[in-house]
Amino acid sequence: MKVHFIAIGGSAMHNLAIALCQKGIAVTGSDDEIFDPAKSRLEKYGLLPERFGWYPERITKELDAVVLGMHAREDNPELLRAQELGIKIYSYPEYLYEQSKDKMRIVVGGSHGKTTTTAMILHVLAHCGIEADYMVGAQLKGFDVMVRLTHTAKVMVIEGDEYLTSPIDRRPKFHLYHPNVGIITGIEWDHINVFPTFDIYREQFAKFIELIETDGTLIYCDEDKEVHRVVQNSNFEIRNLKLLPYVCPEHRVVDGVTEIGHTRLRIFGHHNLLNLTAARLACRQVGIALRDANLLPKGMVGVTDEQFDEAIATFEGASKRLELVKKSDTCAVYKDFAHAPSKLRATIHAMREQYPERRLVACMELHTFSSLTAEFLQQYAHSMDEADVRCVYFSQHALQLKKLPPLDPDEVRRAFGGDVEVFTDSAAMVAKLKAMEWQHARPCGANLLMMSSGNFDGIDIAALADCLI
Repeated sequence: MKVHFIAIGGSAMHNLAIALCQKGIAVTGSDDEIFDPAKSRLEKYGLLPERFGWYPERITKELDAVVLGMHAREDNPELLRAQELGIKIYSYPEYLYEQSKDKMRIVVGGSHGKTTTTAMILHVLAHCGIEADYMVGAQLKGFDVMVRLTHTAKVMVIEGDEYLTSPIDRRPKFHLYHPNVGIITGIEWDHINVFPTFDIYREQFAKFIELIETDGTLIYCDEDKEVHRVVQNSNFEIRNLKLLPYVCPEHRVVDGVTEIGHTRLRIFGHHNLLNLTAARLACRQVGIALRDANLLPKGMVGVTDEQFDEAIATFEGASKRLELVKKSDTCAVYKDFAHAPSKLRATIHAMREQYPERRLVACMELHTFSSLTAEFLQQYAHSMDEADVRCVYFSQHALQLKKLPPLDPDEVRRAFGGDVEVFTDSAAMVAKLKAMEWQHARPCGANLLMMSSGNFDGIDIAALADCLI
């Protein structure tokens, strides 16, 4: 087969291109610009285009398929040429489904926790010797790539993003996977540029449930009132879906370590424990399905709770998800992908629960389209109140790139409420942090939590941690 990628440099796209190359498919691609890490990784596999730009002459009838990336435009000359020649055009999620339609598909959906839950499932299955294909939205320790596609795996685990599929397909990505096991971790309004009301956003999850295969399984967080509402209003009985609700398991924190039963974890926080429970239920379903099909590794009867606990005890988390940067006996620096209001609350609460006696300094960046929109800002009210020191950063340049009107720092301060300091200069925020007392802060030290889906306009968090500790 020969497959061409339009906009191959995207985070998801370049990983899929590498996965297909590893599977033995001939891959080519184009893009108008490609940055690291995608550039280096494509070059490593011989997939980096010789010249940047769009070249319709590369699109010939010899191609079996074209995969269209999200940041290509509807008038892209290579796309127009492929349409003219009648070549099959797939979006990224369509092609993932095409590659997995004969496998057991587990799709992890939700406004938060998708990457971590997906990573936990993959970690446990690998520990149990169960081969799985996957697509995940972050680099995972122990996994070379973010997309894996093989001829041999009977299971595929997919992180189900609710954002739009492609420039010519306005469906949410997770509507295209048709899972055998669907997971919903939580529902909180996001992506207001494409879902202008919460009702419209919530409807996408109702549709996701409708697209689970008949006789499939729905695993959902019953603590989340919006998830509970959507599930109860769905037609799950008509398609004989098995419902597996979950809540946070009993746990305790001993000497700074979270324990479930006799299992000491390397992760912590209420949301992480919810994600862990969803992953446990999903792994059970994999074990049942493979056992019924006589496909389990020799000697296995399923994925038992004992095997799950043994595996999850070594799980260190996904990249940038409450990730420890550096620590001493009295100070720790963490970074997290948190940017939505509920994520801020949950991440700050997790730090407070894990280190109850330390001063907590929390910094977050308004970076997404939603977070930089004046009408959405009100959703952040009191979301950082559990922190002792609260800093919010945003860049006027980011507003310009997203074609949004300027934001007034005082407007941001009022929206968050409480004693929040707002910065529009990341260097000034770093200077404030460096001027604080950390390792010898009274009474029991201090922790720093950096939260963003961006990078605070280039702050080197590792270097900052070295300076503070």
